[in-house]
Amino acid sequence: MSRRPKGRDINGVLLLDKPTAMTSNDVLQKVKRIYQAKKAGHTGALDPLATGMLPICFGEATKFSQYLLDSDKRYRVIAKLGERTDTSDADGNIIQTRSICFDEQQLMHALDQFRGALKQVPTMFSALKYQGKPLYEYARQGITVPREAREITVYDLQLLRYTGNELELEIHCSKGTYIRTIIDDLGELLGCGAHVIYLRRLQVSNYPYAQMVSLDQLMALQPDDAALYTYLLPADSPVQDYPMVTISMQQGQDILLGRRIAITLDQVPENQLVRIYASDEQQQQFLGVGIYGNNQLSPKRLISI
Repeated sequence: MSRRPKGRDINGVLLLDKPTAMTSNDVLQKVKRIYQAKKAGHTGALDPLATGMLPICFGEATKFSQYLLDSDKRYRVIAKLGERTDTSDADGNIIQTRSICFDEQQLMHALDQFRGALKQVPTMFSALKYQGKPLYEYARQGITVPREAREITVYDLQLLRYTGNELELEIHCSKGTYIRTIIDDLGELLGCGAHVIYLRRLQVSNYPYAQMVSLDQLMALQPDDAALYTYLLPADSPVQDYPMVTISMQQGQDILLGRRIAITLDQVPENQLVRIYASDEQQQQFLGVGIYGNNQLSPKRLISI
């Protein structure tokens, strides 16, 4: 007989402001202990060097974490020019030093190459897997393995500052974008090399920057402190970007049993993911995510009630 997981049944999303010099999993485990939560997971790792928004899902919200993994992100990054490292950031070893000799026009032209739809080869120092092992495990052994270029989109790239040997950018990009790789590729295009010395994630999906909470703030509270729970966003917040569909309680029971229901939604495109709520005069209950098509609503990922 398997053991039941220990901890509290907590549901919701915490917008953690991840500190530097810690892995995302280390931070997750600390937060899970603070809340004494039965189940928790983060939605897209940040490098130890990086800080900023790391959504942590608790309980039923973990079922919808994939939608945050698939969402757009926004970052602020500072690159040091003239030095290339083996990890493309300041945690690695310098493998090449070159002079900085481009002008402003060349810089602007180079930045243009990183806007729009791109193909990017993932860095060897990433968690992507090759034959069941993360790439960074091969990299630590000095092994380079084949990697396919992946399609990404940089929706916006702004030059905030260029002083001396530092370049500061703000980047709004699609899922799967490696900022370290953009900086490394930019350094090579400029002919001087570059690596990341500062990286902060400003936004995941449409979550507000102002609602992030620091690890220090959480650690100052006790597990039974009500203030801990004021930081939690609802379990349906990872799917707020999808159209909302409200059905009756009876229809909701059918959905929870895995049945399709007949429904016509004039404003919803075919094969569209939607978030489903059952409602009556007294309450409205989030049920999960479904797919609408052919005048039918099919369940896809549901909460446990």
